[in-house]
Amino acid sequence: MREPAGPQPAGPQPGAAEHTGPAPGTAVSAEAAEAALVGNYARLARLAYAVLPAGQDRHRRVVAAHALVQRSLSGRGFRRPPAAPLAALLPGPRRAPAGGGAPADPPPDGGGGSGGNGGGGAARQAAGAAYGQVRLRVLAGALAAAGPGAGRPLPLRAWTLPRVWGLRLFTAAGAAEELALDRALAAAEPAARAACALRALEGMPDTAVRSLLARAGCDDPGRALALADRLAADHPEAGPRMASSPEFDPCTVRAQPSDLLRRRRRRRTALGVSAVLLAALPTAWWAVPSSADRPAPPGSAAGGGPGAADPSAAVRLVRAAPDAWRTTARLDLTAWPARGDRTADRALTDRALRTWERPLPGTRVSAMPGTSTRPPAEDPRLLFAGDVDGAAVVLLHDGGRIARWTEGSGSPELLLARVDGADLTTAAVVLHRGPRGARLLLAPWVAEAATRDLRYPDRPARPLAAGGGVTAPLPFRAAGGCLGEPVLQLRSSPVVAERHAFLLADLGGPVLAHLTWMPPPGRVPPAGPREATGPQALPAWARAACLAPVPGGPDGSAGRVGAAASVRSVNLWAFAVQPLPERRGTATWVCLRTDRWTGDGAAATAVLLPASGPGRPGAVRTGQESGGRACSRFAPDVLASVWWHPPGGRGYLLVAGSRHVRRVAGSGTLRFGAAVPHQVLALPGGTAGPERLSALLASGARIGPLPPVRPAPAP
Repeated sequence: MREPAGPQPAGPQPGAAEHTGPAPGTAVSAEAAEAALVGNYARLARLAYAVLPAGQDRHRRVVAAHALVQRSLSGRGFRRPPAAPLAALLPGPRRAPAGGGAPADPPPDGGGGSGGNGGGGAARQAAGAAYGQVRLRVLAGALAAAGPGAGRPLPLRAWTLPRVWGLRLFTAAGAAEELALDRALAAAEPAARAACALRALEGMPDTAVRSLLARAGCDDPGRALALADRLAADHPEAGPRMASSPEFDPCTVRAQPSDLLRRRRRRRTALGVSAVLLAALPTAWWAVPSSADRPAPPGSAAGGGPGAADPSAAVRLVRAAPDAWRTTARLDLTAWPARGDRTADRALTDRALRTWERPLPGTRVSAMPGTSTRPPAEDPRLLFAGDVDGAAVVLLHDGGRIARWTEGSGSPELLLARVDGADLTTAAVVLHRGPRGARLLLAPWVAEAATRDLRYPDRPARPLAAGGGVTAPLPFRAAGGCLGEPVLQLRSSPVVAERHAFLLADLGGPVLAHLTWMPPPGRVPPAGPREATGPQALPAWARAACLAPVPGGPDGSAGRVGAAASVRSVNLWAFAVQPLPERRGTATWVCLRTDRWTGDGAAATAVLLPASGPGRPGAVRTGQESGGRACSRFAPDVLASVWWHPPGGRGYLLVAGSRHVRRVAGSGTLRFGAAVPHQVLALPGGTAGPERLSALLASGARIGPLPPVRPAPAP
């Protein structure tokens, strides 16, 4: 008898869709069901893992997936006829695909092998029917565990197998795409996750998926399929990644010990309690009340009190190795080691963790826009614990959020902020703000830190002192809606990126915003935003720093948050360069794109004109849009215009478009239609007035400018 196949599957297996389980009331041989489970164990475990709540503790999710598969044989529904040879009920020999390579298991139902071979075809049909029944039970159990009340820990009881003592199990970490897919699945409904899994892992058509979901207890299979379609549109590689990535394989796990110190304390406590109970047992025997007189336990329906479970027992703090950032290919907050002078202060870190799980009365809790205040989704990582300017600060990270706990400078405060999708440039987190400025915790891969004033691009950056990753106080100042000054200039260690320097701006939130730059169009379009530290980027940012669509908002550390505090990045894109009429110099047309951690953003178009004297600013914002995708890689076409009056000259309507603009038409003060081979146009006019413009793209589509800014600034 061959051994069961290893971790599977490599992709959807043909034929697996043909069985949604035996017809209701049909009994399946217990031996056939057991053989189907053993032969397809990894496949069933992956299905259960995909449907279970993805936001739960990963260890419990892994163990729950195995428990659902192993307990699918319990209960009624399997008959026990005279035992057939187990080998006859297992899937047939592994077949090599036509193109060579690794062999693949045939589908449990035998694919198209029902005809011929007589008894062999019947055995394959029996194995397929048994697999369908086991799969149905696993799916129904996973949907039930992920249903209402799934915010609570997964329903694992002491007698549920398997049991794991002293170890915590986690699926292997995948790439950034797998992490994004896992988060998207976590936000989806359980039935939608099930529909995605059945398509990806079982290769089932929608009709079979709808039938199987209905039999598994799904109230609205059609909605589940529609949500699965939407998720597949957002993540085109969802199917292959679910089927092959180790991120979704509970049979390929890594193990680490549980909290050893806590286990020792619990063991000593248990021994002490046992000794006391044994000593008091003769007396307590006569004092035990009857069940009718015994009070209900706290937290029960009869007791009416709050749950007595210790919230801190559900999660524990973990720490990255001090040199993890030197060896990992995933440079984000998960690679930050624990730093600070109080990392060994368990009382402090436990207070921070307990408050995140269940805020205490009198604690101020604030969150950046779009950030959940729910308890940590997985074991939080300790990033910092120490005294900063007279306050005790603890910084935690649960994979998608950071939590900053502050005590000792007024009322205790917990601040939460999203950091999902963090990368190498997410390299500075605000620990504390005080009268002297803000102290930052820098990423461990930061080799050099400096500050620079965006208003003076020719001035060199000034070194910034930092000890133990914590900077000296930085007096960030934001004036008149401009980006904060100074900005932080960091350079990463050559261990992770050779001479990689980047700029970060403080906009009031706990995480600094990344400033980027895209140069004017050339022969080859830029592949994407670049770092804003070059000789072209710095002068452009010096003129555009006050034009970014960053709404004002108070500092998030004061318990009040604004939209600016959740800005993740600001990109400055020079989409056109225009020689001005009458030889008055050159204008640069730019679009500034602000993206927030929530996924939304804002855009503004502007023109950078030569400064012509006092009262005539050289930078004018021409349009602005809140929300939408303007000036992003998903909407790379833009159109803008402005009335320009040179000193002592006539007025001109200046028009500019991005690379794909071929023709521009307008009506209003001027009525025109003209080709723009160089994406710019200058039309003489009398008086300035509102214009209605449209542009024809190379694709045949039409676009208009961003909504005008009111009141329009006078150039």
